Amino acid sequence: MSRPVQYGGQAVIEGVMMRGPQESAIAVRLPNGEIEVTHSKLNTWSSKSILKLPLIRGFVALVDSLVLGTRSLTFSANRSMGEEKDGKELGFWEMTFTIGVAFALGLLLFVGLPTGAAHLFQARVVGPVGQNILEGAIRLVIFFLYILLISRLKDIQRVFQYHGAEHKAIFTYEAGKDLTVDNARSFSRLHPRCGTSFLLIVVIVSVFVFAFVGLYPLWWRLLSRMLLMPLVAGIAYEVLKFSSRNLESPWLYWFVVPGLLLQKLTTREPDDAQLEVALAALKGVLDSGQELS
Repeated sequence: MSRPVQYGGQAVIEGVMMRGPQESAIAVRLPNGEIEVTHSKLNTWSSKSILKLPLIRGFVALVDSLVLGTRSLTFSANRSMGEEKDGKELGFWEMTFTIGVAFALGLLLFVGLPTGAAHLFQARVVGPVGQNILEGAIRLVIFFLYILLISRLKDIQRVFQYHGAEHKAIFTYEAGKDLTVDNARSFSRLHPRCGTSFLLIVVIVSVFVFAFVGLYPLWWRLLSRMLLMPLVAGIAYEVLKFSSRNLESPWLYWFVVPGLLLQKLTTREPDDAQLEVALAALKGVLDSGQELS
């Protein structure tokens, strides 16, 4: 028996992107106050059977989300400022460069910095277990401070409101309610399948995975983290999917609580106008079928 689709999305500039099994929809609030919904077919490369295998599909989903998310952000930024819908979009090499730079900065901040910092304390914290716990703790602190800092930016706070609207819209659909603002308003802005929770699980899983890798020399310690990141992402993805589908289990529910608490920083309560945009985006993908996600 196939499971129903678990729809997901992303907050963008003055709007929300939702994705279904076959297509995505971006709803943006235009400068004139109207809501514009744009549909796009999803690329088929990530639907290959081998790429849907456990562990592999997690890293594939991460890359796919980065590509789709970057395109959606660029598109929404242009439309929210009133630029033409058929204006210039990021080409293949521009997209590759943008994602490459973002990925490199992420590796530097969340891999290079905590790994190097933990290595400096190797005389006081010895052994792979102690070093990996220290490295993981430093990574968690950096991750938390990063989110805390960007959450204070005024423009980001508005994006976080749309993030909350996205979650409320998905909760409304999953509860079988009519997709109306009145129904969506009562639901939580914290969702167990959120990307914020996924990133937190990645940080936690990395502590256990990296414990099996040697600590010396430093260049190998850094390289091994990068090489193992697809595996870490794959495990984290499976943990997130399994726990989000089994929340009736008290043990698994408490497992996702840290991610829900972290979402208090990455989401804000949306207003009715933002809920309307999120619901429009979700309605835009519901005609794409009910295939297993």
